[in-house]
Amino acid sequence: MNYASQTYVEETRIGFYFLRSHTWQHHVLRVAINDLKRLIGDPLPQGGTLLDVGCGQGKSFRLLRDAFAPTRMIGIDADPQSMDLSRAEAEREQIGVDLLLADCADLKLPDASVDMVFCHQTFHHLVEQEKALAEFWRVLKPGGLLLFAESTKAYIDTWVIRWFFRHPMDVQKTADEYLAMIREQGFTFQPANVSYPYLWWSRSKDFGLLERWGLRAPPPPGQREETLINVAARKPASP
Repeated sequence: MNYASQTYVEETRIGFYFLRSHTWQHHVLRVAINDLKRLIGDPLPQGGTLLDVGCGQGKSFRLLRDAFAPTRMIGIDADPQSMDLSRAEAEREQIGVDLLLADCADLKLPDASVDMVFCHQTFHHLVEQEKALAEFWRVLKPGGLLLFAESTKAYIDTWVIRWFFRHPMDVQKTADEYLAMIREQGFTFQPANVSYPYLWWSRSKDFGLLERWGLRAPPPPGQREETLINVAARKPASP
């Protein structure tokens, strides 16, 4: 079955190779996971079953293991080649990961079977975003966490991203629209569980060069178009 033709837009060749780079793992994945840990607060959850949706080439596995020490880790992706590379990455890092070729809108997992869903830079590839979010809700146990890190429409709909990458443009959302979608599904979160990173690589107009050169201060939240949204949301423990 060709999942890519139905439910998500495949990455370009350039994008595919970027997702295996040191830049991706160190400057994107590592930074997002550290921020999500901060948004969860203390104590950090440890153990349990962690589901990495859209795990790509497995570059998140070591970072997630070190952060949350899951008893079981599951990686899901709809791309067969990515699954092969994830398997090789897990073997290289000596991490036990159950890998499943499936779509985010149809996870093929039992209800209430995972303690944490990690969704990093996956949603902007998905065509059926609401169905995918409903699946995250279904497989999470009551009290479980959704760790959601995503680029917004303001970043995806820029010349540099359109030039090098490929996405379903009609489903891209603003930060507020992503938060509303997560809340409407039933997840709960407070302002302390949300952040709006304004990282240099998400600033496609100037890549933050003027700020890094000390020529101007970055615009504060509320006075800029947010390029990234991170949220640590929880499925309520009881209805």
